[in-house]
Amino acid sequence: MVNKVVQIVDRRLNGKNKSAVNRQKFIHRFRAQIKKAVADAIIKRSVTDLDKGEKVSIPAKDTSEPFFRHGQGGFRERVHPGNKEFQQGDKIARPEDGAGQGNGASNSGEGQDEFSFELTREEFLNFFFEDLELPDLVKTKLAAINETKKVRAGHTSTGIPTNINVIRSLRNALGRRIALRAPYIESLSEAEKQLEDLLKRFVETDPLVIRLRKEIEHLKEKIAGIPFIDTFDLRFDNRIDRPKPITQAVMFCIMDISGSMGPEKKDIAKRFFMLLYLFLIKTYEKIQVVFISHHTEAQEVDEQTFFYSRETGGTVVSSALNLTSAIIKERFPTSEWNMYAAQASDGDNWDNDSKQCTAILSEQIMPYLQYYAYIEITEGRHQNLWQEYLTIKDQWNNFAMQRIEALTDIYPVFRKLFEKKNA
Repeated sequence: MVNKVVQIVDRRLNGKNKSAVNRQKFIHRFRAQIKKAVADAIIKRSVTDLDKGEKVSIPAKDTSEPFFRHGQGGFRERVHPGNKEFQQGDKIARPEDGAGQGNGASNSGEGQDEFSFELTREEFLNFFFEDLELPDLVKTKLAAINETKKVRAGHTSTGIPTNINVIRSLRNALGRRIALRAPYIESLSEAEKQLEDLLKRFVETDPLVIRLRKEIEHLKEKIAGIPFIDTFDLRFDNRIDRPKPITQAVMFCIMDISGSMGPEKKDIAKRFFMLLYLFLIKTYEKIQVVFISHHTEAQEVDEQTFFYSRETGGTVVSSALNLTSAIIKERFPTSEWNMYAAQASDGDNWDNDSKQCTAILSEQIMPYLQYYAYIEITEGRHQNLWQEYLTIKDQWNNFAMQRIEALTDIYPVFRKLFEKKNA
């Protein structure tokens, strides 16, 4: 009996050389485990670090794959590197109490091996934003309005002069003239040939010559009577109405920077808007973001000023709402834009101004918006602005309110405001 030696060589590349295709297969296969690991990682990381990659760990048992191993019997040779005390033929004693196997035993609890996997920035953000979206991107207010645009759809024989297609019309006219003139031209050619033969034998006053000349003149009149162009020849560019998709969106970010907003509250508001802004530019390609900061006065600012301004002062929220309304009327026609707004404040407002805010929202802003999210940043009881906004929430189903008390509340509130709605 001949013993056969089987050698198995593992030629798989190490981790740093794995192809992108294999990586995507791995992510697809263990999507549920990676998504759970990402959710756990989100709780621990800062909002400012959101756009970075993440090293996640998933249970090793979930990544188990088929593998080869030696069966019972046969002869095997093993090489143990680093051996300084044993020689061939020595027996190796079994370690006591599981020594040399893992990190040692324990008399309580249980554990499991983990597999660490490095997600890139893009992969991490894709998992984070997977179950988020701006609500109702399709305009609900214009559902009954047929917004269309004119598109070309071939040619037609009727139309208005401005839509006439000159080349096609002249081509039709030329073809018609050739078709109608053909029989007359052939008869005229024969008549002229007969006249030439007659003139060789008869004079001009001969009745046969006179009659043939009249026939030639009649044929020429027939040919000349064919119009250069006829209404039958005219062709017009045909344009039909096609539904015009409305995909443009604008997001208004409104933040209170008054004196009542302390550094911690401003930091929470800034982090919330940074997360929102990152979400918007990641999720939607055609979207504009308008930053509005306010104290007693409101102004439209750039991103840098919005996040890092150090201005302080009193609080008049209506100034920001009036500015928002003015920008909508001036730059964003409701027939062309989907509009959203998010407002962050501690809720502290000049008493006589809160009722004015509800009036501005109800009459000048909410009828044109798909969604309005109000964030109150406070640890105690709700402020007067919250109480006034409750009336807006009762009137408009596209108005949402949430409160953030600490940094740890940013993610839950953000997800609740922008979670996908089940169809």
